[in-house]
Amino acid sequence: MEVEGNRTLLTDFVLVGFTTDPFLRIIFFMLFLASYTLTLAGNFGLLALIYLDSHLHTPMYFFVGSLSFLDIWYSTLYTPRILSDCVSKNNHISLAGCAAQFFFSAGLAYTECFLLAFMAYDHFVAICNPLLYNTAMPKKVCIQLVVGAYVVGFANAIVHTGNTFRLHFCGNNVINHYFCDGPPLVKMSCNDTGVHELIAATVLGSNLLVPTAIILSSYVGIGAAIINIRSAAGRRKAFFTCSAHLMSVSLFYGSIFIMYLTPNFNHTPNWDKTNALFYTVVNPLVNPFIYSLRNKDVKAALKKVGWRFIAPK
Repeated sequence: MEVEGNRTLLTDFVLVGFTTDPFLRIIFFMLFLASYTLTLAGNFGLLALIYLDSHLHTPMYFFVGSLSFLDIWYSTLYTPRILSDCVSKNNHISLAGCAAQFFFSAGLAYTECFLLAFMAYDHFVAICNPLLYNTAMPKKVCIQLVVGAYVVGFANAIVHTGNTFRLHFCGNNVINHYFCDGPPLVKMSCNDTGVHELIAATVLGSNLLVPTAIILSSYVGIGAAIINIRSAAGRRKAFFTCSAHLMSVSLFYGSIFIMYLTPNFNHTPNWDKTNALFYTVVNPLVNPFIYSLRNKDVKAALKKVGWRFIAPK
């Protein structure tokens, strides 16, 4: 801790995690270890499958692979720390460590917002202009969109992190959460938070509303195109093309909107932790299965690659 005037400023924090009960900590450790193992296996497996099967070398699966890569990062940012806190008696995190975790958390979340939006645009082009799809979405454009999502995401994270950690924190250093998140940190601030809240609302709002507008406009166009498809089989194919993405968007955006756009007086620490689990742990876990289980192309690729290893030439 540091002393400034008559105030003692915090230089480290204690993360409460999910429970202080030793027995429940063991249960949580086993659950999160299983979750993390499945997350890594699912996302690395999907990445390997896309790389090995040439039939999946399309813009659509390039974006799916990019999402899997991002979800590996995302899960690794949170779950190892959760596992460590479940077995450790020292749940301290330094101010610098807290800022770093906050920065990467914001950067990856904003990146995923834009990546999901660009995936919606990719579906729009695939369904509305199928004959021009490969021309409209060449590899160079796909790479530029993914890189752009990271650049915009982490540029906004710099602003959000700088805006939060210019505040001074004092009083009780216990954070009733499993990672350094904005709302509990702001509550510990010794400063007036009016300017901070205005900047935070602008950054958060733009990073949610702009991708949401892209997603909604893309699906309005997709809906109009599906209505004009005459065959039932064609409509079903178009719907299944979008269904996995819609599920992923609903899970990620739903939890983000509930977490950050509901009034603060509706929040409790346990509610915030439970809701945050959906976009920090559950979403990276289920995404590879969402994009695999009901996807004929992925199933066919899995059989082909599996048979290649079982019966090599």
